[in-house]
Amino acid sequence: MRRVVITGMGIISPVGNNIADYCDSLKNGRVGIDYITRFDTADYKVKIAAEVKNFNAADYYEDKSEIRRTDMFVQYAMGAAVQAMSDSGISDMDPTRLGVYVGSGVGGMQTFVSETKKLMDRGPTRVSPFFITMMISNMAAGTIAMRYNAQGPSMPIVSACATSGNTVGEAFRAIKHGYADVIIAGGAESTICPLSVAGFTNCLALSENEDPARASIPFDKERNGFVMGEGAAMLILEDYAHAKARNARIYAEVCGYGNTCDAYHITAPHPEAAGAAAAISLAVKEANISVNDKIYINAHGTSTPMNDRTETLAIKKVFGNAAYNIPVSSTKSMTGHMLGAAGAAEAIAGTLAIKESFLPPTMGYRVPDEECDLDYVQNAPRRADIDFVLSNSFGFGGHNACIALKKLD
Repeated sequence: MRRVVITGMGIISPVGNNIADYCDSLKNGRVGIDYITRFDTADYKVKIAAEVKNFNAADYYEDKSEIRRTDMFVQYAMGAAVQAMSDSGISDMDPTRLGVYVGSGVGGMQTFVSETKKLMDRGPTRVSPFFITMMISNMAAGTIAMRYNAQGPSMPIVSACATSGNTVGEAFRAIKHGYADVIIAGGAESTICPLSVAGFTNCLALSENEDPARASIPFDKERNGFVMGEGAAMLILEDYAHAKARNARIYAEVCGYGNTCDAYHITAPHPEAAGAAAAISLAVKEANISVNDKIYINAHGTSTPMNDRTETLAIKKVFGNAAYNIPVSSTKSMTGHMLGAAGAAEAIAGTLAIKESFLPPTMGYRVPDEECDLDYVQNAPRRADIDFVLSNSFGFGGHNACIALKKLD
């Protein structure tokens, strides 16, 4: 079995549109949550989101005419992929050994809304000929593959909020077992629009708190829903021998992956955290992690009442009493929930924690919850040398993913 390492990263997020700014935000507890500016929220219960700011798609496209033929989630994906590939230094390799595992939980929602409005207002002839290709969720992966002539394995996974946890994990497996040498892995999302906000609100998923500082408060007893975020995050996963042969900079090693399903409910996690605990256990076993190692857990931590309670329970089930000695935090307290991009954004946060020797904080935490009683790195980052990171991602439909990262020996 081959070793798999991270040699490049890129991000478009509510707290930074490049790795340096994203890292600086995590180190300083900078929150990217504020009032929605994309549309008038007067008639909406939810007023808050974590929007990407100051993004310019033209910075990342060689042919600027492509921009008008792509949904915003693809533009975000391209931005993060271009950054990651540039960061990796990869310039020439066998295209059949280069893959793209990039997913989206929702896909082209902005396009779906705008083209539906055209159909209703102006009739079927006014619907764009690019409607389908702009909407479908695989197009981020396809567009990135075309940009880099990546002819190897392609896996545009859709598993709701576990999407890019799964893309990174499945890319790890593909390289480990020899199906590719390099894979661009991650996720992208752009769903801050009237239809999505109304839909998530009406299924009781979103926080209706109008104070940005108290809207996304993972593990706090007063949490009442997640805050919708957006953006894209990409990691370049590479066979260790391939990376060493080209003298690549290596951030960390991917060393374990767990993938399970609760098979319980369309939105609610299993109340006994069975699937989540199983996913974490699988990643821990593959990574050969022990309770004596220096571990940090980047939690899924959505700020919903059920998720945070069951995730805490899952961690306790895996680690027993040692769970109380493991720092846990949720970067969604700063980025909001980036949905299909969340897993990859949080894997990047974990990688930066290893590389920069710090623990990102859980911001906005005030009121302890007796059912959430672990060390949540409350309100301020912490200096720490870390051996391993576990990054959890859980999604509607009961999908669970856990990625294990390791400081390179």
